[in-house]
Amino acid sequence: MSSELAERVARVTSGIAEAARAADRDPAEITLIAVTKFHPASLVRELHGLGIRNFGENRHQEAREKAAELADLEPTWHFVGQLQSKKARQVREYASVIHSIDREAVVSALAQPAEGDPPTDCFLQINLTDDPARGGAAPADVQAVAEQILAAPGLRLLGVMAVAPLEEEPRRAFARLRGLSDGVRALDPEARFISAGMSHDYAEALAEGATHLRIGTAITGNRPPRD
Repeated sequence: MSSELAERVARVTSGIAEAARAADRDPAEITLIAVTKFHPASLVRELHGLGIRNFGENRHQEAREKAAELADLEPTWHFVGQLQSKKARQVREYASVIHSIDREAVVSALAQPAEGDPPTDCFLQINLTDDPARGGAAPADVQAVAEQILAAPGLRLLGVMAVAPLEEEPRRAFARLRGLSDGVRALDPEARFISAGMSHDYAEALAEGATHLRIGTAITGNRPPRD
Protein backbone atom coordinates (compact mmCIF):
# COMPACT_ATOMS: atom_id res chain seq x y z
CA MET A 1 0.00 0.00 0.00
CA SER A 2 1.36 3.43 -0.96
CA SER A 3 2.58 5.49 1.98
CA GLU A 4 1.91 8.63 -0.08
CA LEU A 5 -1.71 7.62 -0.52
CA ALA A 6 -2.09 6.99 3.21
CA GLU A 7 -0.54 10.39 3.91
CA ARG A 8 -2.95 12.13 1.54
CA VAL A 9 -5.94 10.40 3.12
CA ALA A 10 -4.73 11.38 6.59
CA ARG A 11 -4.14 14.97 5.49
CA VAL A 12 -7.61 15.31 3.98
CA THR A 13 -9.46 13.68 6.87
CA SER A 14 -7.57 15.89 9.30
CA GLY A 15 -8.36 18.97 7.23
CA ILE A 16 -12.05 18.08 7.10
CA ALA A 17 -12.17 17.60 10.86
CA GLU A 18 -10.46 20.94 11.43
CA ALA A 19 -12.75 22.79 9.02
CA ALA A 20 -15.83 21.16 10.53
CA ARG A 21 -14.85 22.16 14.05
CA ALA A 22 -14.12 25.71 12.84
CA ALA A 23 -17.72 25.80 11.61
CA ASP A 24 -19.00 24.45 14.95
CA ARG A 25 -19.94 21.16 13.32
CA ASP A 26 -19.35 17.54 14.21
CA PRO A 27 -16.80 15.94 11.82
CA ALA A 28 -18.60 12.61 12.28
CA GLU A 29 -21.61 14.04 10.42
CA ILE A 30 -19.59 14.65 7.24
CA THR A 31 -19.53 12.05 4.44
CA LEU A 32 -16.23 11.92 2.55
CA ILE A 33 -16.56 10.67 -1.02
CA ALA A 34 -13.28 9.81 -2.75
CA VAL A 35 -13.71 10.66 -6.43
CA THR A 36 -11.73 8.02 -8.30
CA LYS A 37 -12.56 8.79 -11.94
CA PHE A 38 -9.78 7.83 -14.39
CA HIS A 39 -7.98 5.89 -11.66
CA PRO A 40 -7.74 2.08 -11.67
CA ALA A 41 -9.82 -0.22 -9.53
CA SER A 42 -6.64 -1.10 -7.64
CA LEU A 43 -6.55 2.41 -6.19
CA VAL A 44 -10.12 2.05 -4.95
CA ARG A 45 -9.10 -1.20 -3.28
CA GLU A 46 -6.18 0.57 -1.56
CA LEU A 47 -8.43 3.38 -0.38
CA HIS A 48 -10.90 0.84 0.97
CA GLY A 49 -8.03 -0.66 2.94
CA LEU A 50 -7.42 2.80 4.41
CA GLY A 51 -10.99 3.00 5.67
CA ILE A 52 -12.77 4.88 2.88
CA ARG A 53 -16.15 3.41 1.97
CA ASN A 54 -17.74 6.02 -0.33
CA PHE A 55 -16.47 6.42 -3.89
CA GLY A 56 -17.51 8.80 -6.66
CA GLU A 57 -17.42 8.22 -10.40
CA ASN A 58 -18.64 10.42 -13.25
CA ARG A 59 -18.46 8.20 -16.34
CA HIS A 60 -20.98 5.39 -16.60
CA GLN A 61 -18.92 2.78 -18.42
CA GLU A 62 -15.89 3.21 -16.17
CA ALA A 63 -18.04 3.21 -13.05
CA ARG A 64 -19.91 0.07 -14.05
CA GLU A 65 -16.67 -1.81 -14.73
CA LYS A 66 -15.15 -0.81 -11.38
CA ALA A 67 -18.31 -1.71 -9.51
CA ALA A 68 -18.26 -5.18 -11.03
CA GLU A 69 -14.56 -5.70 -10.33
CA LEU A 70 -14.83 -4.52 -6.73
CA ALA A 71 -18.14 -6.12 -5.79
CA ASP A 72 -16.42 -8.14 -3.04
CA LEU A 73 -15.69 -4.90 -1.14
CA GLU A 74 -19.33 -3.78 -1.14
CA PRO A 75 -18.39 -0.08 -1.36
CA THR A 76 -20.99 2.67 -1.67
CA TRP A 77 -20.85 4.11 -5.19
CA HIS A 78 -21.88 7.69 -5.84
CA PHE A 79 -22.50 8.77 -9.43
CA VAL A 80 -21.41 12.41 -9.60
CA GLY A 81 -21.25 13.11 -13.35
CA GLN A 82 -23.84 14.45 -15.72
CA LEU A 83 -26.49 11.80 -16.25
CA GLN A 84 -28.06 10.93 -19.59
CA SER A 85 -31.68 9.92 -19.23
CA LYS A 86 -31.14 6.89 -21.49
CA LYS A 87 -28.36 5.62 -19.17
CA ALA A 88 -30.10 6.46 -15.90
CA ARG A 89 -31.53 3.01 -15.21
CA GLN A 90 -28.16 1.38 -15.88
CA VAL A 91 -26.47 3.74 -13.44
CA ARG A 92 -29.01 2.83 -10.80
CA GLU A 93 -27.91 -0.82 -11.04
CA TYR A 94 -24.62 -0.08 -9.22
CA ALA A 95 -24.86 3.43 -7.78
CA SER A 96 -26.37 3.76 -4.31
CA VAL A 97 -26.52 7.56 -4.64
CA ILE A 98 -26.92 9.74 -7.74
CA HIS A 99 -25.79 13.34 -7.28
CA SER A 100 -26.81 14.72 -10.68
CA ILE A 101 -30.60 14.68 -11.00
CA ASP A 102 -31.33 17.97 -12.72
CA ARG A 103 -34.25 17.74 -15.14
CA GLU A 104 -37.59 16.12 -15.76
CA ALA A 105 -36.29 13.62 -18.34
CA VAL A 106 -33.90 12.07 -15.80
CA VAL A 107 -36.56 12.04 -13.10
CA SER A 108 -38.97 10.30 -15.48
CA ALA A 109 -36.37 7.65 -16.34
CA LEU A 110 -35.99 6.79 -12.66
CA ALA A 111 -39.53 7.50 -11.53
CA GLN A 112 -40.34 3.86 -10.88
CA PRO A 113 -38.07 1.79 -8.63
CA ALA A 114 -36.34 -1.28 -10.00
CA GLU A 115 -38.38 -4.39 -9.24
CA GLY A 116 -37.91 -5.38 -5.63
CA ASP A 117 -35.54 -2.50 -4.88
CA PRO A 118 -36.02 0.52 -2.60
CA PRO A 119 -35.96 4.06 -4.02
CA THR A 120 -32.57 5.37 -5.14
CA ASP A 121 -31.07 8.11 -2.99
CA CYS A 122 -30.35 11.24 -5.01
CA PHE A 123 -29.35 14.87 -4.94
CA LEU A 124 -30.83 17.63 -7.06
CA GLN A 125 -27.93 19.21 -8.94
CA ILE A 126 -28.07 22.99 -9.25
CA ASN A 127 -26.21 25.09 -11.80
CA LEU A 128 -24.67 28.06 -9.97
CA THR A 129 -23.28 29.60 -13.18
CA ASP A 130 -24.92 31.68 -15.91
CA ASP A 131 -24.00 29.03 -18.51
CA PRO A 132 -27.09 26.94 -19.37
CA ALA A 133 -24.83 24.29 -20.94
CA ARG A 134 -23.43 23.38 -17.54
CA GLY A 135 -25.01 20.51 -15.64
CA GLY A 136 -27.65 21.31 -13.07
CA ALA A 137 -31.07 22.85 -12.82
CA ALA A 138 -31.27 26.63 -12.99
CA PRO A 139 -32.07 28.16 -9.58
CA ALA A 140 -35.46 29.27 -10.90
CA ASP A 141 -36.31 25.65 -11.75
CA VAL A 142 -35.17 24.05 -8.50
CA GLN A 143 -38.56 23.96 -6.82
CA ALA A 144 -40.26 22.38 -9.85
CA VAL A 145 -37.59 19.68 -10.23
CA ALA A 146 -37.62 19.00 -6.49
CA GLU A 147 -41.39 18.50 -6.60
CA GLN A 148 -40.98 16.07 -9.51
CA ILE A 149 -38.39 14.06 -7.56
CA LEU A 150 -40.54 13.99 -4.46
CA ALA A 151 -43.44 12.64 -6.52
CA ALA A 152 -41.30 9.84 -8.04
CA PRO A 153 -41.59 6.52 -6.12
CA GLY A 154 -38.22 5.42 -7.49
CA LEU A 155 -36.27 8.31 -5.97
CA ARG A 156 -35.57 9.57 -2.47
CA LEU A 157 -34.40 13.17 -2.37
CA LEU A 158 -31.48 13.68 0.00
CA GLY A 159 -30.90 17.35 -0.80
CA VAL A 160 -29.00 19.54 -3.24
CA MET A 161 -25.65 19.35 -5.02
CA ALA A 162 -23.53 21.93 -6.83
CA VAL A 163 -20.04 22.87 -7.98
CA ALA A 164 -18.79 26.37 -7.14
CA PRO A 165 -18.08 28.42 -10.29
CA LEU A 166 -14.37 28.97 -10.89
CA GLU A 167 -14.90 32.70 -11.36
CA GLU A 168 -16.70 33.17 -8.03
CA GLU A 169 -15.43 33.12 -4.47
CA PRO A 170 -16.43 29.62 -3.22
CA ARG A 171 -17.91 30.71 0.11
CA ARG A 172 -20.23 33.13 -1.65
CA ALA A 173 -21.37 30.46 -4.13
CA PHE A 174 -21.97 27.93 -1.37
CA ALA A 175 -23.97 30.50 0.58
CA ARG A 176 -26.31 30.77 -2.41
CA LEU A 177 -26.53 26.98 -2.50
CA ARG A 178 -27.43 26.95 1.16
CA GLY A 179 -30.29 29.32 0.49
CA LEU A 180 -31.57 27.06 -2.28
CA SER A 181 -31.22 24.11 0.07
CA ASP A 182 -33.48 25.88 2.55
CA GLY A 183 -36.13 26.16 -0.16
CA VAL A 184 -35.95 22.43 -0.90
CA ARG A 185 -36.15 21.62 2.81
CA ALA A 186 -39.35 23.64 2.97
CA LEU A 187 -40.83 21.10 0.54
CA ASP A 188 -39.42 18.11 2.44
CA PRO A 189 -37.57 18.52 5.75
CA GLU A 190 -35.81 15.18 5.14
CA ALA A 191 -34.01 16.63 2.08
CA ARG A 192 -31.52 18.34 4.36
CA PHE A 193 -28.17 17.26 2.92
CA ILE A 194 -25.80 19.30 0.76
CA SER A 195 -23.28 17.73 -1.63
CA ALA A 196 -20.67 20.41 -2.21
CA GLY A 197 -16.97 21.00 -1.82
CA MET A 198 -14.01 19.50 -3.63
CA SER A 199 -10.27 19.32 -3.06
CA HIS A 200 -9.71 23.09 -3.27
CA ASP A 201 -12.83 24.44 -1.57
CA TYR A 202 -14.18 21.90 0.92
CA ALA A 203 -13.50 24.16 3.91
CA GLU A 204 -15.71 26.90 2.43
CA ALA A 205 -18.38 24.31 1.63
CA LEU A 206 -18.35 23.00 5.19
CA ALA A 207 -18.73 26.54 6.49
CA GLU A 208 -21.96 26.80 4.50
CA GLY A 209 -23.47 23.50 5.58
CA ALA A 210 -22.08 20.89 3.19
CA THR A 211 -22.64 17.35 4.42
CA HIS A 212 -21.13 15.36 1.52
CA LEU A 213 -17.68 16.28 0.19
CA ARG A 214 -16.48 15.05 -3.21
CA ILE A 215 -12.69 14.94 -2.92
CA GLY A 216 -10.57 13.86 -5.88
CA THR A 217 -6.95 14.88 -6.45
CA ALA A 218 -6.24 15.79 -2.81
CA ILE A 219 -6.70 12.07 -2.09
CA THR A 220 -5.93 10.27 -5.34
CA GLY A 221 -3.13 12.49 -6.64
CA ASN A 222 -2.89 13.51 -10.27
CA ARG A 223 -4.81 11.53 -12.85
CA PRO A 224 -2.80 8.80 -14.56
CA PRO A 225 -1.95 9.39 -18.24
CA ARG A 226 -4.69 8.24 -20.56
CA ASP A 227 -4.18 6.27 -23.76
